[in-house]
Amino acid sequence: QVQLVESGGGSVQAGGSLRLSCAASGYAYTTYRSSCMGWFRQAPGKEREGVATISSGDITSYADSVKGRFTASRDNSERTLYLLMDSLKPEDTAMYYCAADIRGCTYLTPLLSQYWGQGTQVTVSS
Repeated sequence: QVQLVESGGGSVQAGGSLRLSCAASGYAYTTYRSSCMGWFRQAPGKEREGVATISSGDITSYADSVKGRFTASRDNSERTLYLLMDSLKPEDTAMYYCAADIRGCTYLTPLLSQYWGQGTQVTVSS
């Protein structure tokens, strides 16, 4: 069975940086390489929202709220997804989840995505 496990969350002061990782298992290499991957976040009392996606061709897309501050990348040989977060703000505080879908980035949404990790908490204080 496919499993996604996030790590790297923690508590940081505003303006600081964190690097999140998402390790995938249960994937054949070709299947992982062909999947769209992404990051979502959910703050208390709010709906889950998209943060970033990265396609099988390494094309990235970001939410307007994080453009210029967050960078998504993937290491297909290690079956690992990353999110580098710079210039963190208190409003970035949330549980961060990684997601994957072999059908493509069109399906990488809170309702449709095939696979989800359990999340890692990011807390930004001011």
